[in-house]
Amino acid sequence: MNTNTKNNEKCIDVCNSLLRGEISAVETYNKVIEKYRGEDEIPELIRIKREHESSVSRLRANVVEMGGTPSEDSGAWGSLTKAITSTANLFGEESAINVLRQGEEHGLNDYEKALENGDVMPSCKDMIRDELLPRVREHIGKLEVLGS
Repeated sequence: MNTNTKNNEKCIDVCNSLLRGEISAVETYNKVIEKYRGEDEIPELIRIKREHESSVSRLRANVVEMGGTPSEDSGAWGSLTKAITSTANLFGEESAINVLRQGEEHGLNDYEKALENGDVMPSCKDMIRDELLPRVREHIGKLEVLGS
């Protein structure tokens, strides 16, 4: 492990955690899109899912740039997401949209915590502030409209 990697290790950990959250978001959107195929909201949900896929790519590239190994799956978040999504499916599309919104709000919280974390490098904070966080905020607004 080179010195640069050691210096970036804590930032890599934070970015990998954010990456796992984004992977989980993609998995969750896939499940909801599959379950409610043909509904009017699906094109918007597909667009949001693609933005999460873009965030996954961006975070993976960022971890590699810092000398780390990017997470490949959603880890514990994925298991939790599967349980929540299954429960939401019992209550229909409106509940599924609600779960997606809550997931986005959780992601927003994670990104805000990363911005406050002294171990996160300024370049990573710029990426979060300029690219990732605005997407999540926009997703929350869209899902609030869809869920109402």
